[in-house]
Amino acid sequence: MIVLGLTGSIGMGKSTTSKMFVAEGVPVYDSDAAVHALYARGGAAVGPVEAAFPGVVVDGAIDRARLSQRVVGKPEALKALEAIVHPLVGADRAGFFEAAVEAGADIVVLDVPLLYETGGDKKVDKVVVVSAPADLQRQRVLARPGMDAAKFEAILARQTPDAEKRARADFVIDTGQSLEHAHQQVRDLLSRLRTPPALDGGDEAAH
Repeated sequence: MIVLGLTGSIGMGKSTTSKMFVAEGVPVYDSDAAVHALYARGGAAVGPVEAAFPGVVVDGAIDRARLSQRVVGKPEALKALEAIVHPLVGADRAGFFEAAVEAGADIVVLDVPLLYETGGDKKVDKVVVVSAPADLQRQRVLARPGMDAAKFEAILARQTPDAEKRARADFVIDTGQSLEHAHQQVRDLLSRLRTPPALDGGDEAAH
């Protein structure tokens, strides 16, 4: 089973690309969705996160806005949060792998926003980076509710630059054109992974 790490900076179209893999029948583990479930009422992270950051729980669930105010721009606080959440996500991900193996999946995708930043690229077989022109990225992000230029820049500062991600990637999906163009790149990528490699090797990056 080939494990693909799917990543991309904010506003690059990673979530949309993730759905394209699902549409092609590839199991996708969405780490953000896993965190949402952990933060929801009854989630395993609620108690320990409230203990570490009193006042972030509202109506039995972690208020992400309140939590964000406590950790954004504060490396030590962020590190403390990650120490709580990462092991819980890891346990959840192990269950995903077990289900994929039982289903006979030949390829699975781990959708991880901070794949390079957390060293997750070393734990997957290939990395797929989703990218788009910087002006389009900015336009997409600033169109989101509650987003402004300062927040956008703060998020970018935490992320590995797009150019570096693309340089380190095994595959690059360009979402700067049409959805169908991006989807065809996903199909081509899967086809290449399922085809025995040519004897002369070649460039792994799909553009």
